[in-house]
Amino acid sequence: MADRKQSNPLQKPPSRTRLLDAALDLVRARGYAATAVDEICHRAGVTKGSFFHHFKSKDDLALAAVAHWEAKTASLFAAAGYHQAEDPLDRLLGYVDFRAAILTGELAEYTCPLGTLVQETYATHPKIRAACERALSAHTAELTRDVEAAKRLYAPRAAWSAESVGNFIQAVLQGSFILAKAK
Repeated sequence: MADRKQSNPLQKPPSRTRLLDAALDLVRARGYAATAVDEICHRAGVTKGSFFHHFKSKDDLALAAVAHWEAKTASLFAAAGYHQAEDPLDRLLGYVDFRAAILTGELAEYTCPLGTLVQETYATHPKIRAACERALSAHTAELTRDVEAAKRLYAPRAAWSAESVGNFIQAVLQGSFILAKAK
């Protein structure tokens, strides 16, 4: 019976999922501080009571939203075709092509809510900052495996580390979102 509920395309996702998606959308568009619980509830189509049924606070929602985002993007990236390439350099270049291909729609539709969250909360909300760091680092670690394999194959004596290149790629991507917002 649970499978039928999930497979019905006309059925709304559970209220918790709608709240998480609404929070991510609004943080991407407005930022964390400018996003009110009332707006999240309105966007999700739920009552404030429903919000507090699922979350103790806006910060609690933010922590859950980071985990939700991490799960969504993990499945998106895991299904991407670039993983099929045998050559690790082709996988890295495919990753870059994939990242470019998913930059569609309005700016708030493709920027990273974790980057926005951590920029706003790093000094004031250590748990949110730490959750963002874990999620960003997990994604970077996936990328770094291909960097390491490419280094072994093409530049085994290079002085740089695979981790430094993985972090550099992530920094370029997150920095590009900041520049896009500035412009």
